[in-house]
Amino acid sequence: HYFIQSNLSTNMTSAKRQKLDVENEENVHKEIADNGVIKEEPEETGHSFKVDPEKLHSVKTEYNSDNDYVDEEEDKKPAISLEEREWKSKHCPYLDTIQRFILDFDFEKVCSISLSNLNVYACLVCGKYFQGRGKNTHAYTHSVHDDHHVYLNLHTLKAFCLPDNYEIIDATLEDIKYVLKPTFTREEIVSLRNTHKICRALDGTSYYQGIQGLNNIKANDYMNVILVSLCHVTPVREFFLEESNYSKIKLPPGSIMYQLVQRFGDLVRKLWNPRNFRSHISPHEMLQAVVLCSKKKFQFTKQGDPIPFLSWLLNSLHYTLTGAKMKRSSVIFDTCQGQMIVHSRKVPPAGESGTGEEYKTVSTTVPFLYLKLDLPAAPLFTEDGDHNIIPQVPIYKLLEKYNNMTEVEYKTYDATYLKKFEITQLPKYLILAIKRFTENRFFVEKNPTIVNFPISFDMAEYIETRVSDQYPNTEYNLLSNICHDGPPDGGTYSTHLHLVSAGQWFDVQDLHVTKLQPEMITLSESYIQIYERGDMSSDMK
Repeated sequence: HYFIQSNLSTNMTSAKRQKLDVENEENVHKEIADNGVIKEEPEETGHSFKVDPEKLHSVKTEYNSDNDYVDEEEDKKPAISLEEREWKSKHCPYLDTIQRFILDFDFEKVCSISLSNLNVYACLVCGKYFQGRGKNTHAYTHSVHDDHHVYLNLHTLKAFCLPDNYEIIDATLEDIKYVLKPTFTREEIVSLRNTHKICRALDGTSYYQGIQGLNNIKANDYMNVILVSLCHVTPVREFFLEESNYSKIKLPPGSIMYQLVQRFGDLVRKLWNPRNFRSHISPHEMLQAVVLCSKKKFQFTKQGDPIPFLSWLLNSLHYTLTGAKMKRSSVIFDTCQGQMIVHSRKVPPAGESGTGEEYKTVSTTVPFLYLKLDLPAAPLFTEDGDHNIIPQVPIYKLLEKYNNMTEVEYKTYDATYLKKFEITQLPKYLILAIKRFTENRFFVEKNPTIVNFPISFDMAEYIETRVSDQYPNTEYNLLSNICHDGPPDGGTYSTHLHLVSAGQWFDVQDLHVTKLQPEMITLSESYIQIYERGDMSSDMK
C-alpha cells in the first residue's frame, strides 16, 4: 500500500516502523515525481514536502485498500470528448423516440418520484417528470432503466440526452418548447382583436384559437366557466398574454398570492396558443393555486357557486397586481369596476313618525364589480301533471333596480331599510349576476325563472343624467353567458362564448365545445352575463 505521512519522526517511536514508513514515503514521492506534480524540492530537514493537492488527489485515487481503480471525479468529467459532444448536440440519434401525442405540460411541475419542484426534467418519450440529470438522480436512473434518452428542463427549456449528458440543439424541439411556454409578440396580441385562426391538434381535431375546453377534474365546472369567460375579456387577455407585465410584482414577505397571478397568466397563454398538441386544456395548476390562495374556500372536489368565486378572483388578482396596495389601479379594476350612489333610509317601526335623525336618507358612493339582479319569487302552484309553471321576465324589468327611482327593501335582524341605486360610472365590461339560488339552514332552492335578454342593450336610462355626457356610447354587447342546468344542490355549469373576431357563438361545457346559434342563447337559465361596451370594440380596432 502507498500512503503519505508527513511527520513520521514525531508520531512513530518504533525504529522499525519508522524505517518502513520512510521507504513507503519515498515510493510515493517517486510516483509523484513521475507525474510531474512536485511544486518544491523536499526540505533537507524532516520528511515533509509540498505538492499540488489536486494532482496528488488523482494519484492517491489510483490505489485503494483492495488495489482497485477508483475515480472520484468521474461524475464531473464529460463522458465523451468536446468535439463529439458538439457533434451529438446537433445530431442526436434519439430524437425519433419522442412521443408528442402523450406529452402533457398542464400538470404541476414536480418529480414523479421525489415530488420535488427543483430541477425537474420531462421525459419526452413517456411524458413523466423526473428530478436532476446527473448520476444517482431519478432522471438518470430512468434513462438507463427504461432506455429513454431525451429530456427537457421545465424551467430553462433546454433539452439533454441522458445518460450521455449532452445538450441537444435541434430546431425540431421548438414546437415542444412553445407548448410548454407559449410566448406572444405585441403584434400577435393586437392581431387577436380582429382576426381568428382555426388550428389543428396532433390528433387532427380542429379548434378555434381561444375556444378550447377545460378539463373537469371532479367538480370544478363552476371555476371553468369563470376562467374561460375572463380569458375572453380583451384588456385582461392582452395584459396576461405578455408575461413582462406582471413578472416583477413586489409583494409583502411571505405572500403566496403571486402564484395566483402566475398560474392565471399561464392559463391565458395556453388557451390562446395556436400550436397546442391537444384541443383541450387541464387547469390543474390554476386550480391548485386557487385552493392554496383561498385557504381551501374554493375547491375543485366539491361543487360551488361561481358568483362568490368570481368576486374573490377579481379582488385577489387586483390585490396582487397592485402589490397589496388596494388604492392603486390595475387592469382588473380598470376593466370591470363601475361606481354608483346608494341612497338608503331606515324605515320607522309601526306607530313612530320617523322624523328622527336616524330616519334621514344617507347617500354613499360605492364601487362595484358586478350588478346583482333579483328575480321575482318562484310560483307556488303547478300545472296538471305536476309540471311547474316556468315564468319569464325581461332583463329590463330586473335592471329597474338601478334607475334611481325604484326602492328595494332590505331587512336586517333589527331594522328595515329602503335603498335606491344610481349608477354614476359605467364599466368597460359590465357583469350582471342573476340571483337564482336562495339558501337557508335546511336546503338550497333554485328559482327557474327564464330571463329574456337581448344580445345587446342600452344602459342610457340607468345612468345618472349629469354624467351621461361622458358616455357617448352606452350600448353593451353580450360577450359571455354562464348558465346552470340541473338541481340546485348539483347540476352543471356551461358558458356561451362569443368569439368576436369570428362572429361565432360557442357552447363550452368542460371538454365539450360546439357551435351555437344566437337564438338559442336566450332559452337558457342564465346566471352570469358579461357585456362589452360598444366603444371598446371600436377603440380596440
